[in-house]
Amino acid sequence: MGPSSRVELARVTGASRATIGGIVQPLINQSILEEGDLVPPDRSGGKPATKLWFSKGAKPICAVRLMHDRVHTCLVSLEGELYAQHEVDLAKDLTDAADAFQIVSACIEKSVASADQEVLGIGMAVAGELNPQTGSIAAMDFAPYLHGFPIKAELAKRFGVPACVDQDARALLVGDRWFGQGRGQRNFAVVYIGQSLGAALYVDGHPYRAAGGKHCQIGHTIVQLNGQMCRCGRRGCWETIATLPWLRGEARARGLPQAGLLDASRLVWLAETGAKGAKELLEDYASNISVGLVNLQQLMAPSCITLHGDIVHGGKLMLDLIRKSVRQLMFNPGDNEIALALGDREDVAGLRGAAGLVVCELLNFII
Repeated sequence: MGPSSRVELARVTGASRATIGGIVQPLINQSILEEGDLVPPDRSGGKPATKLWFSKGAKPICAVRLMHDRVHTCLVSLEGELYAQHEVDLAKDLTDAADAFQIVSACIEKSVASADQEVLGIGMAVAGELNPQTGSIAAMDFAPYLHGFPIKAELAKRFGVPACVDQDARALLVGDRWFGQGRGQRNFAVVYIGQSLGAALYVDGHPYRAAGGKHCQIGHTIVQLNGQMCRCGRRGCWETIATLPWLRGEARARGLPQAGLLDASRLVWLAETGAKGAKELLEDYASNISVGLVNLQQLMAPSCITLHGDIVHGGKLMLDLIRKSVRQLMFNPGDNEIALALGDREDVAGLRGAAGLVVCELLNFII
């Protein structure tokens, strides 16, 4: 949505102009927002409106991506610029949440130290399940010692600034809403495709959150009856045929080189250089991905689906193959054309999303 007047903000959010005024004026006073160009009145008359946008001199946000094996931090300007990036691995033999939090905090401190003023807040995207009421990590694959850890409260206590925490797919959605393909859209979706599958939905102008705060488990929708066994204990989940583990397993079975290291970028390169079996595997991978995307489109009909994760590195060729397969699977494809797009590379999109969580908090948008 770019620079907007108070009237436009009221229309988009459904809030009254008085409510919008009560939200934005303190942010103008704090130099977070600034007033810009005048918009002349329409034919019905009235006063000219003033566009509002983020101030170039506003304090930055500290953004964090927390994965089971790594933490990545940076500062993000309110225009989406990333800088002061730091990254550290979490040791495989970690067993204590307090020790892990010390490592995370030290990484955050390095980024925060690069700011010439106090940060507005800390936004964290977590690759796991969260309890939205408490801000605690409910579950994280491969890091069971973090289960139940009150990450939001600990961040606020440690750094003394507002802390916002959410699941990584929802952070991607928020990042696209503020800085990416979702800007100005009222209905769109993001789908993460990499080591696992995740998705989040923006419905009628609001991020969708299921009852109890649970996030979308699109990777465990059934696409093959009696298909491969999934790590969830059931058979035929979309995740079993459209993620890196499937891709690498198939590459190994088909005799492709260095199958255990294969990703979307290398698969495209192998296909383009004529490696035996690579073109067929690339087409099968794109077809498997399209199955779940078509189900999502035909159920929710988002205006746009943005793809994130390792799949982004497959570039235009990967996207074109997915689009082709989607058109073949769609019911009435001419009437229900899917607008598919590749998002930013994984870390950029995730960190912008983490920063977007803080933006939503500042503007009192329900996320």
